[in-house]
Order: sequence, then C-alpha cells, then structure tokens
Amino acid sequence: MIFGDTPLDEAEGAILAHSHRLPGKALKKGRVLAAEDIAALRAAGVSQVVAARLEPGDVPEDKAASRLAAVMAGDGTETTAPFTGRCNLIATADGLLTYDPAALDAVNLIDEALTVALLPPYEVVEKGQMIGTVKIIPFAAPEAALEQCELLAGKVHVVAFRPVRAGLVQTALPATKPSVLDNTARITAARLERMGAGLGEELRCAHDTAATAAAIRQQIAAGCDMVLLFGASAVVDRRDVLPAAIVEAGGTVDHFGMPVDPGNLLLLGHIGDTPVIGMPGCARSPKLNGFDWVLQRLVAGLPVTRTDIMRMGVGGLLKEIASRPLPREDGHKMNTAPRKAPRIAVLILAAGQSRRMGAQNKLLAEIDGKPMVARVVEIVRASRAGPVTIVTGHEADRVKKALPGDIAFVHNPDYAAGLSTSLKAGISALPADIDGVLVCLGDMPRISPVMIDRLIAAFDPVEGREICVPTHKGKRGNPVLWGKRFLPEMAALAGDVGAKHLIGAHADLVVEVEMEEDGVLIDIDTPDALTRYQAS
Repeated sequence: MIFGDTPLDEAEGAILAHSHRLPGKALKKGRVLAAEDIAALRAAGVSQVVAARLEPGDVPEDKAASRLAAVMAGDGTETTAPFTGRCNLIATADGLLTYDPAALDAVNLIDEALTVALLPPYEVVEKGQMIGTVKIIPFAAPEAALEQCELLAGKVHVVAFRPVRAGLVQTALPATKPSVLDNTARITAARLERMGAGLGEELRCAHDTAATAAAIRQQIAAGCDMVLLFGASAVVDRRDVLPAAIVEAGGTVDHFGMPVDPGNLLLLGHIGDTPVIGMPGCARSPKLNGFDWVLQRLVAGLPVTRTDIMRMGVGGLLKEIASRPLPREDGHKMNTAPRKAPRIAVLILAAGQSRRMGAQNKLLAEIDGKPMVARVVEIVRASRAGPVTIVTGHEADRVKKALPGDIAFVHNPDYAAGLSTSLKAGISALPADIDGVLVCLGDMPRISPVMIDRLIAAFDPVEGREICVPTHKGKRGNPVLWGKRFLPEMAALAGDVGAKHLIGAHADLVVEVEMEEDGVLIDIDTPDALTRYQAS
C-alpha cells in the first residue's frame, strides 16, 4: 500500500486518509475518491491529499475483516456487515462463549494490520450481544498475512444454555433456621432461571451422611439433570458429610476446593452421568462466585473436570471487584449492560397518493410477482433491522390487505398534507427501546438486505456516525438510518417534506455508506419507470 501525500492527478480511486470540508460538501476519511471529488478539491484550491493507494497483494479493509470474521464464526454466532475495516461477531443464543485463547494470540501475533478482540472465554453472553470484533488497522491488510491468520484462527462458539432441571438437597442441624433454607432455595432458583434452567424438587434432611445419600438418590431417581447440595456446615475435608454422602450414594468425588474467591470450598462429584455439586457457603448470596462458573458450564452441557477447576485461578479473585457486573436477585446486572448490536426499527412509508402514477396505486403494482410494497417489506424483514412498522394513508385497506398480518401498522389520516405527517405518525408508534430507525420508502424494490445491513454496520453513535446515508457512485439515496436522538426533530417537521434538510444541519454526524448496486437511487414514481423496471 502506498500511503502519503498524493497529487490530485493520481488521487482518483485512492482512499482519503483525512477528512476535508469543502464548500457545500464534506469528504470524510476513508472515502474512495471519485472524479467529482477530485474536481471539488481542485475548485477549493487543494492540490494534493493524504491518501492510500492499494497495490497488488493488498486486501481492502472491509473485505479482509469480513474474511477473517467468517473463518472464526462458529456455532451460536454470526457476523455483521463490515464497515471501516471492522466486522463484529454477535451471539445468536444465550450461553457461554468458548474459544482457544492460544489460537487468538496466534492470530494477533501475525501482523499489526490484523487484530481480533474477544470477550473472555466462558463469559456468559446474551443473544444479540457483541462478543468480538475483527479490526483491520490500516486501509488494507497484506494477503499473505490474512491467509496465515485464516489458517491459525480457531472457531468462536456460543454454547447455548439448556433447559435442565436441577434437584436441591439442603441439610439441617438443630440450630438451622428454616428462613435461611428458604432464602437459599429462592436464590438458587433465580440463578438457574437466568440461564433458562429450572429448580426441581427441593429436599431437606439431617446433616449426616446416610440421610444426605438417600436424598441424593431420590433426586436422581426423579430424573434431575444435576444435583445441588447445600450443607448446614461448610465442607472442610474430602471425608466430610457431603463428599461422603456422594460416595455412599454410589458416586465419585472429582474435586474439592477451587482457586476462586469467593467459592473456595466448592465440591464436585458425579453419580453415573449426573453431576453433583456441593455448593460453597457464598452461594447463599446472589453475587458472582466460583459456584456460578461451574454451574454455568454444566447448564451449557460442557464437561467440568478437576483440571478445569484448578485452572480457574486466572481471574479467580472475584471478591471486592467493583467493576465486575454482579447479578442481582431479580436477574439484572448491577453495572453496565453488555454491548449489543443496535436495535434498528424500520418505518416503511406507504401512505402517499402516488399522483405521478395516475389512477394506479404504485405500491400495489406487481413487482417480482407481488405488490411492490410487499416486496419492500420482504427485503427489509430479511435484514438485521426490526421491528417493522408500516405507515398507511391512501387506500389503507388495500395496502394492508397486500401485506402480512403480523406487521405493525399505523394509520396517518393526514396523509394528504404531505410526507412529514407520515413521519410524525410513524415516529409516534416506534418502541421506546430502539437505538435508531431506518426510514424506508415503499416504492424502492431494488434495495436489498445487504444494503440495509451495511447501514446498520456503519451506525455507531460513539464514533459520531448517527445518520447513515447510502450512496452509489457518490450520489446519495435512500433509505436513511437515523439515530434515536433525531426523532423529536423529525416529528416536528411540517408540510410535504422529509428529513433531508436535517442531514445538512447535522453534517458532522453523517456517514456516507457506498453501495455497489444502484437500488438506493431507484424509486418508481411513474408508469414509464414501472414499465422499465418490469422489463429489466
């Protein structure tokens, strides 16, 4: 890759390294300079720019990030569309993140141009959560280095939690308060429920070996997937009551103790294929402890060996770490929630009178064997965006009849007053928990799920990308993705205007997302346009 000062005569097709603000136009870093950009720079008196020019053997940043992410994505994961050299890995299920840390290190040691960041192994993740990111540092990666990374990269998996049922055995001494046992059962049930598992029957017995062994056998006979033991007195030796009861019930003690604090006095055994866990005293609290680490793996169906437990000392000091998210009894996190892929709602504007089409309602014109608006809905629903809301107005009943019944509709009775009224009606119906909204026209059947996903991949309010505008060969089109913060301004619009002028008002927060196809520029407004489209 050639990088540095580049004369404008050599800059067409180069990648702009630093943004340029020109009269009426902003060229942002990362833009591939087209002929009209060069002309605008010349007109502004610019003679050269700092840019990157790719050479043979260079893989463009988005392509490189996408390739490496695709190699690493395993079961329970998916990749986002790449943007600015970044491609994220997303969990598709609630579960545990698993991968080989040595393989991750091997990838990151190949070349400074290629980086991969993942959450820690065995982290609990939620469906939709970002679990990792592939980032290409410069504008391109060397093909040879990328190929080496692809060979060394291990798979990243999210092992889904299973709806297992655990039996609980609690022992009691004469001084044991029933309220303590009740509270332990409640907290244990909450722990399991957070993973989609459940607490089966709870048994209480005397704190002696024979009674505990009998209760363990009863739980296994009842079909429990695992048995949890909570002793009235802490286990202090492999020959104490709880481990002795496991052996008397026909089982084996696999390991006693763990290098995790709190959680040191955990006991692990098994009877046949059924795991049996002696819970440490700290498990009476909902706060994270070593018992959680073992329980999470077992609920996910992952084996836990004595060696696994002995290796949990790395990061095993859990006590008094204020920054670590701890589970509350109600299942919520005490600190910041995990970062998830943005939730982008969709407004499809389908209220217009299509006057330029004549007597025909263009939204109901047949495209690819179905009404045009139904085709647009199908495209949008195949993307990462959602939920979808349709704004109806003119011939609302006919439009609704042409669409699936499980779509949300909002009617705009003032549709004749212009586009702004449809925006206002649609915005009022959006869910409160969205991060942004994609405003889509119902007469653009050549957009695609890939285009929409690229807009979502570009959206990042933290990095100042809050209005994502699709372009083709430098020309702006639709649909546009808006951050949630702009909804009040959009709702305040009046007349037959959209939100286009807000793009100029917030130019610093706009990112142009170039598309290979021209579907973002094509809407069908006239009979001639419809005829040309149907013939193409």
